[in-house]
This record gives sequence, structure tokens and C-alpha cells, in this order.
Amino acid sequence: MTHEFKKIVAAYQTARDQGIKTVLATVVALEGSSYRKPGVRMLLLEGGSMIGAVSGGCVEKEILVQSQSVFKTEIPKVMTYDGRYRLGCEGVLYILLEPFSLSDLFVDTFNKALKGRITFKITSFYKKEAIEEIGLGTKVQFQNSSYPISLRHPLNTALRILEERMMPCFKLLVIGAEHDAVVLSAMAGLMGWEVIVLAHPSEGKSISDFPGITEFIRSAPESFQPIGVDQQTALVLMNHSYAKDLLFLQALQDSSPIYIGILGPMHRREKLLNELIEKNPEVSEEFISAIHGPSGLNIGSITPQEIALSILAEIMAVIRNENPMFLRDKVNQYSN
Repeated sequence: MTHEFKKIVAAYQTARDQGIKTVLATVVALEGSSYRKPGVRMLLLEGGSMIGAVSGGCVEKEILVQSQSVFKTEIPKVMTYDGRYRLGCEGVLYILLEPFSLSDLFVDTFNKALKGRITFKITSFYKKEAIEEIGLGTKVQFQNSSYPISLRHPLNTALRILEERMMPCFKLLVIGAEHDAVVLSAMAGLMGWEVIVLAHPSEGKSISDFPGITEFIRSAPESFQPIGVDQQTALVLMNHSYAKDLLFLQALQDSSPIYIGILGPMHRREKLLNELIEKNPEVSEEFISAIHGPSGLNIGSITPQEIALSILAEIMAVIRNENPMFLRDKVNQYSN
């Protein structure tokens, strides 16, 4: 996922500045089932530190051991990990280990893609066997340019391919500044989302009131410009004010978020929608259908933390196009 790769690149830059070598581990194939799917990555630092994880915690120690030869020879390898006798997921992982050494041009292009919310593609070339071989490795394709993640050896593009389209980092825009907004913002940050809090100037709040968020905006609805609100963006209106919620919906009506959450009972939502359509008859059906109110799933939530959990769960269900259910009732929930 993009936010995980973003952390890997940032950790690489810190390690590079300190003269520490790094190795990238990528799950490129899977037989059976596993905690994470092909495409998950982690970064290993010479000395034993790790950023990220490719499993629930059991595989990483073996990856660290196997990575030592890559640190020493700078030759990439594919390792296998058979979890059928060691893990509960009953799968065999094929993991590509390769030197991670990015050019300054790569880092600059990557950061521009993140800021511009531009998709990019990561392609790994591998063999489905335990092997150490020049030609194994990964490249990243941006709009008009392609970069290998290591300049040490050329890539063998005739090998098996794992290709992943990386979307812009998922973003949550929380409109409101009360205690429940603080809780929701903090929990969303733990999911790796970019979290932006928008507060009305009368609230008297600042970014220091919202630990862990990406950005803080102070704006009245009349002056708010929903720039960058796209299909990788969810919104939750938490003003606890009918008038403010209506004004912000009007300000947002030409944007295209994948999810808009509204607090309060169903009749409040209906009143908001009726008035929104009455004042703005040109509002699109897509915008109306993105509105969820009351926001959240019915999981018996009472406290602000529980309500935040139910809201985040509903957002996840929407963006992954899933019908929430007990996993025990779902067939092949962990299979490849």
C-alpha cells in the first residue's frame, strides 16, 4: 500500500544519511493462505532494525537472517517461508530480498507523485524458487519515467512479474474540532491514512489539539475550497451543528469523495439532504449516494472510541466494496 511504501522511502533516506545499508523485502508470491498478500513490503537496516512487516510477526526473524547475504554481496535473492508447520495461515511465502538504494531523482519524483496524488506502478521480477541471482529486482514506473530501486545490477524483465498499481495515499478529512473528532483523527492516523482536520475559526483550535494528524485547516464553510478531494478521500462532518453541516455540504457538492459521513439520527440526514437538494438542485446523484448517515456500522458503539471504530469500519467497507460480516461466516477469508 502506498502509505507503507512512503514510510519505507522515508526510513531509507534517514538510513542513507547515516551511512546505513538497506534491503527491501517484498512478498512476491503465495501458495495457500497468509496474514498478508503479495505486494506487502518491509525495509531491513544493516544492524537489525526493521521498518514495517510482511506477516503477523513470525516471518520477519527469518527474513532478517536471510537478508545478511544480500547486505554482504548486494546480490538479490528469493527466499521461501513455509508457514504450514510454523504459522496458523498454512501458506508458503516467496519473498524477494534486494538492495534498496534509491537515486535522488527517484526520491524527488516519488515525492512529487505523492503531493500531486498521482498513481504509479511497482513491478518486481522474480523466480518462484529459493535462488540468489543477478536480474531479480524491482522497478517503479511513474507517469513518464521508470526507476529501478537499485542501480547495482540490471533487471531481467523475462522473469515472473508481480505488478501493483499504487493509488494516492488514502485521506480522511474530518470537519469539526470537538472531542470525538480528536478521537477519530487519532485512530485514522494509526491506519496509515493522511488525516486532515478542518475547524471553524470560531472553534479556537490548532494542530496541537490533534496529535498525529497530517494537516490542520482553519476555515469557514463559505470560504472552504475542497481542493484534492477525490475518490481516495473520505469525509466525516462532526460539527454538531446542522447549519454548519449544510453549509459544508454545499461547499463540497462539486467534489467527488468516496465517502461522506454525517453524525446524528436518520431524520437529521433526510432533512439535510432535502434542504441541500432544494437549495442546490444541480447536485449530482453520485454526491448524494456517497453520503452515509448515521455514519458508522451497527456494532453497539457507545463511547467516542467505539463510535470512531464503527465509522472507520464503514469507511473501510465502502472503499474495499465489502459487505460487513463475521469472518467465521466467510469462505476462504485468508486464501490467496
